[in-house]
Amino acid sequence: MILERTEEQKMLQQTATEICKQYGDEYWQKADSEHRFPQEFWDTCADAGLLGVMIPEKYGGAGLGVTDASIILQEVAKSSAAMDGSSALHLSIFGANPLFFHGNEAQLEKYLPDVAAGKLHVSFGVTEQNAGTDTTRIQTFATRDRNQYVINGKKVFITKAQKADRILLITRTTPYDEVTKKTDGMSLFFAPNDRSAITINEIEKMGRNAIDTNELFIEDLRVDEFDLIGEEGKGFSYLLDGLNPERILLAAEALGMGYGAIERAAKYANERVVFGRPIGQNQGVQFPLADAYAHLKAAETLVYYAAWLYDNGKPCGAEANMAKLRASEAGFYAVDAAFQTFGGYAYAKEYNIERIYRQIRLLRLAPVTNEMVKNYIAQRVLGLPRSY
Repeated sequence: MILERTEEQKMLQQTATEICKQYGDEYWQKADSEHRFPQEFWDTCADAGLLGVMIPEKYGGAGLGVTDASIILQEVAKSSAAMDGSSALHLSIFGANPLFFHGNEAQLEKYLPDVAAGKLHVSFGVTEQNAGTDTTRIQTFATRDRNQYVINGKKVFITKAQKADRILLITRTTPYDEVTKKTDGMSLFFAPNDRSAITINEIEKMGRNAIDTNELFIEDLRVDEFDLIGEEGKGFSYLLDGLNPERILLAAEALGMGYGAIERAAKYANERVVFGRPIGQNQGVQFPLADAYAHLKAAETLVYYAAWLYDNGKPCGAEANMAKLRASEAGFYAVDAAFQTFGGYAYAKEYNIERIYRQIRLLRLAPVTNEMVKNYIAQRVLGLPRSY
């Protein structure tokens, strides 16, 4: 594993940096307050080829890996865009992974070029209110009807569903009580976001308001058998090809927000003069920022180790989960330390730190809670009894 970035990776990072410079605090504060999707930012990123970074070149992408995508999203999250910007991009970057690995050639040719070009928005339809983290307990059901499937059910916490053209939708095709292995009998669809059959209600939330989060009520959604990914009943295993990169990419975003907050705080601490000297001269200000920076650096090594494992086809479930755990905690600690540095001004929207603070808290909950990550480590790595 080589930690030094290649020239191509440095160029990707620089491209992301230059794009983000075009969209400052005012742009993102307005998108957040108006609950408005950052279309201009999205279009700029699509034109630069960032959306297709993990899609093979034959389908219009760059054919690169999770490491490269992590570099891009870390840089986006570090900027004023924070999670409003990175969340706009990451579903299209990793969301097509199960389709790429398990879809047939006709599906790949039809959909991937439009995903890479930013013409087709993708959403992830997994979570349900009565299932939570226990995906095997979902109740959304797909019934075969000749050359189509009819889907009924509910989904919750579905990001970007208002904007999505297609939803990577996991359903049951065999009832839970009729399968030998609880992960069997689940099927994955690249389903159309047909608003005549799907009612989408936005969930008002604490932060990341430029990107919608929703409840979905699905009633007799008809999906062509063409849009079934892989084999019926094996969808859960296909879904896993999206979960590990999701954890790695969100970990990179947590790093980015942490680094961005520390940069803001260090600049402010050098400029803010109280009692005749910069507040950054005080160890009470210095130590939390230095400590937070060190935690970010340690977490960053784990994040890119997990990315390296994934890109080299090695098992990375434990590392992807641990990366998400450590990066989300380090990112939160860093943003909190930066928030404290600004004192009362941190509470003012003008300084933009409050927006980042509202967003970073999410990553200790999603896409899986840090408590569930610890359960995974205890059971899968340490060999301890299952606790849930």
